[in-house]
Amino acid sequence: MKTETKIYERGLEEYPKAGIFFGNLLMLLWIALGTIGCWFLFPLVAWIYLTFAIVMIGIVLRKLLCTNCYYYNKWCCMGWGKLSALLFKKGNIEKFNTSIGQKLAPVTYGILTLMPLILIIISLIQKFTPPKIIILLLLLLVSFYSGTVSRKKTCAKCKMRLMCAGSAIKNS
Repeated sequence: MKTETKIYERGLEEYPKAGIFFGNLLMLLWIALGTIGCWFLFPLVAWIYLTFAIVMIGIVLRKLLCTNCYYYNKWCCMGWGKLSALLFKKGNIEKFNTSIGQKLAPVTYGILTLMPLILIIISLIQKFTPPKIIILLLLLLVSFYSGTVSRKKTCAKCKMRLMCAGSAIKNS
């Protein structure tokens, strides 16, 4: 199956570093909150969650997505184009849309969001404590912001938005 390589010409060549810093700070906060959320019920699961997050976000998705992206070795909205260039050789932009990473990314982020939410709720049912509610609310806020507001803002400026199955901006 041949896919069309179509770059959004009005997209940013590279993203501002302040936005990259904020995005990564938010990602770290999200993973930390998720790890704490898992810890409430099963400390071992928290360590597995943290390891899964680091490996999938920091290595696997960088190899499967970023190596085939326009932003390879450039400052994308998260700076991961630069990270992937440090870790892996350049792929082929023609393979971006058909990469298994396109299917694996939403599954990964779904697991990283839903697992701690479910475990926090179970933990709250077992024993209600204010810290659990605080972590739950913060995790919901960060997840909502990242999945909606932040994605729309960054996807709107992305050169890959016409090709990316995960784009939050519908092509017009």
